[in-house]
Amino acid sequence: MATSTDDRRTLTELEEAARDAIVLPTDAHVIGEPVTVTRIRSTAVTQAGLLATCHRDGVAYELSFADVLFPTNSAGASIVARYRAWLGLAPFAASEFGTARVPKIETDDVVLGRPIELLVLACKSNALRCRLLGSTRELTLRTGIRDEIAGAIITVTPRKAWTHARHPYLSGDVAAVRFDASELGLVPLALHREDDPRGVTGCDGGPPAYRLERPAPGEEDRSEDLIVEAEACINARDHVRTDALLREALAIDLRNLEAHAMLGERFLSMAPTLAHHHFALGVAIGSLTVDEDFAGTLPWGHIDNRGLLRCLRGLSRTLLRVGRREEAASAARRLLRLDPADPLEATALLAAIDSGKSWGELETAP
Repeated sequence: MATSTDDRRTLTELEEAARDAIVLPTDAHVIGEPVTVTRIRSTAVTQAGLLATCHRDGVAYELSFADVLFPTNSAGASIVARYRAWLGLAPFAASEFGTARVPKIETDDVVLGRPIELLVLACKSNALRCRLLGSTRELTLRTGIRDEIAGAIITVTPRKAWTHARHPYLSGDVAAVRFDASELGLVPLALHREDDPRGVTGCDGGPPAYRLERPAPGEEDRSEDLIVEAEACINARDHVRTDALLREALAIDLRNLEAHAMLGERFLSMAPTLAHHHFALGVAIGSLTVDEDFAGTLPWGHIDNRGLLRCLRGLSRTLLRVGRREEAASAARRLLRLDPADPLEATALLAAIDSGKSWGELETAP
């Protein structure tokens, strides 16, 4: 590694980015084995670059930050990728993420009778695969499944804890469900300035158009295939298979806004709370990049924008269904700001809300 002033400046910037984005201590992997990272620093010996202090089995050691594998799509993974690129190293292969041993909760992570917060990773018939919030440590929660979805943060008071086949399990009831995209450790979706496909960008002094990039497919990522197959299953009315495919897409990448929108549409008529959860989480994840103060547009003509736009429309409709009219109108107005061409008929939705129509009246209108 060179020792120029520019190199020192870059190391300092990377160290500051890691300090700002990575909450320590945090879980990670080194050579496929789970470790706890407690410190990241640059060293005065420039050849050593950035170092990470890791703990495993009661032993602490220091190694190159470039060798630390953080969860995919996390802020830590993003910074390591930047550091490896600066060093001239290839990115971690998708296979390295797949073979890393998942860290399990420890006995002192959970106290029976004391509430804990868990991030739901996947839903099964009678159990939730969860991660202890603020860590990468996983467990399976046996509980009565209600309206939990992948990406939800749930509060649980554990009644019983046990281990089977070296995997930890808990039982307990879900006391509360909340959504906070900022606590999920996700890398915000990229945003690109684009020409509007309809040719109106920049005309008449209008706001610029952007494209909200969908998650980039990895070497073994088949998310796009899952979405296409799910659309075919919807047309064939194979709802069980549809739900399984879309949940698999979210297990690959929780930022798949199209999957959230499709699942929300699936449940809007029969399970509005579940639909609301999907729409709300999709909007929250998109808002990590495009917040309420965003001054540009996201034209429907850019296919990558459609997941967030559909989640906003669905959120407005489901809020109307449960009688939260002001919030429903706010979501519809935001949708109209993002695409004033109004392909999803936010104007008509707003008019219906302002006129006092119910969700049922809106759905049965010609």
